[in-house]
Amino acid sequence: MNEQLMRGIWIDWTRIDSHSYLRRMKAISGLERLEFKKPVTFLVGENGTGKSTLLEAVAIASGFNPEGGTRNYRFSTYDSHSELCQAMTVSRGYRKAEWGYFLRAESFYNVATKETEYADIAHPSAGYHEKSHGESFLAVVQNQLRPNGLYLFDEPEAALSPQRQLTLLMEIAECAKRGSQFLIATHSPILLGLPGAEILSFDGGTIHPCKYEETESYQVTEMFINNRKQLLEQLLS
Repeated sequence: MNEQLMRGIWIDWTRIDSHSYLRRMKAISGLERLEFKKPVTFLVGENGTGKSTLLEAVAIASGFNPEGGTRNYRFSTYDSHSELCQAMTVSRGYRKAEWGYFLRAESFYNVATKETEYADIAHPSAGYHEKSHGESFLAVVQNQLRPNGLYLFDEPEAALSPQRQLTLLMEIAECAKRGSQFLIATHSPILLGLPGAEILSFDGGTIHPCKYEETESYQVTEMFINNRKQLLEQLLS
């Protein structure tokens, strides 16, 4: 039995324009149904394969603001999201998410700004702009992660050092044990190493499960570390 907060998604392609760029994204264009079976699901693949596009649509269809934040955030700096969310239905489990957060690297500055505007005496600002980029990323995760929450992260490693990525991995693992669910688009070979997580690859034109060692993030990192001198000589010759 699938006990996740969000069990899967369905896409009705009749609601998407026949000339939409979504139909040219191979991994997404043939997708009608996708199931999430584990507390943590990673989306991996080369740039442009549709990871962030799908994650964004799932977030909006789940009630989050397109630029990020909690479900209470309502603002728009630049309306750039696709119509995929309008054709998507989210299948929720029998458990209800008690909290949630949508973190996307590219618009985090805007969310941090809004956080200061939304602050009041009862809800003081965390002062994300007063921290370094990496510190603010980790701080928002540590402030927002709660049991039985739904968390959608788009490249959360973008501002984090390897050490801080390990910290994030531990935070995700602990929160998942307490009933939360994560859907994460990432290129980080560190985060992808989380034991027990499901990895869905967008490479090759279809969304399919893959093992950690099969991800390009792992393979390229391993190749660079083990053959750095030879690889750089070939690349830079």
